Amino acid sequence: MAKQRIDHDRLFKELLSTFFEDFLLLFFPDVYEHIDVHHLSFLSEELFTDVTAGEKRSVDLLVETKVKGEDGLVIVHVEHQSYKQRTFPERMFLYFSRLFQKHRRRIFPIAIFSYDERHDEPSSLMIQFPFLTVLDFRFLTVELRKLPWREYIRRDNPVAAALLSKMGYNESEKVEVKKEFLRMLVRLELDEAKQRLLFGFFETYLRLSEAEEIQLRNEVSQMETKEAKQVMELIISYEQRGIEKGIQQGVKQGIEQGLKQGIKQGMKQGIEQGRQKGIEEGKIDIAKKMLAKGYDVDTIHELTGLPVEKIEQLKK
Repeated sequence: MAKQRIDHDRLFKELLSTFFEDFLLLFFPDVYEHIDVHHLSFLSEELFTDVTAGEKRSVDLLVETKVKGEDGLVIVHVEHQSYKQRTFPERMFLYFSRLFQKHRRRIFPIAIFSYDERHDEPSSLMIQFPFLTVLDFRFLTVELRKLPWREYIRRDNPVAAALLSKMGYNESEKVEVKKEFLRMLVRLELDEAKQRLLFGFFETYLRLSEAEEIQLRNEVSQMETKEAKQVMELIISYEQRGIEKGIQQGVKQGIEQGLKQGIKQGMKQGIEQGRQKGIEEGKIDIAKKMLAKGYDVDTIHELTGLPVEKIEQLKK
């Protein structure tokens, strides 16, 4: 099966547009102080053709605001390419200059480097002669992999919580990173839609194995009682959604199988048989995964509806 392609641009754009003020407060408090956060407007995506490279690129986020009472823009470009790019400062300058040409206002340019390797990225482009500096263009940067994740876990900031998944942790710290992310999520007390956005972003970039999930649950159970209960409820809540999604997929697959079978044996009978088979197979698959994660038989029975005897058989 082909590996599903991650739409990095969409994920970052959704995160930053939802929590733009939090993003500025986290990384660029000086910028935050200079713009009017009560007048923020997200403009349509700007597409540029890079003639020399023969490709089209876009600014991920273009935000219209006021800078000390004057109209201004903030541009945020997220760079996912992991290889070193000598021409990146030139690209940022082209984004800046074309936007300035179009809008004729002051612009804050920001670049976020989200790749997995650590690089020392430039944040300026200079063109000069011994007798004259023609251009000294500078932009703000965030290099996520270089950020020490432990320094951000006490920030009650939703962007910090989501971006823990892209910061500078090592493989042995993955369980601890997710545990701290969940603790942050509990403290933030966000509505369900925003909470789901953060959880989905984090899980896209940091996913634990089944053994690591069991280790996470064990570590959570050793936390202070009230916090442990809240974090465990969060874990179970999202696992429950995963179970429901799995059952829905099972139903869909069952209907598809039933449609094929129904062509030969009768549409109505085939759909129903396929539906029931798909539901049953979906529940069994979910039950196996829950057993592997250490759930007890009664909890699995309650969440999936499978008979206790059937679940006991799956344990063998």
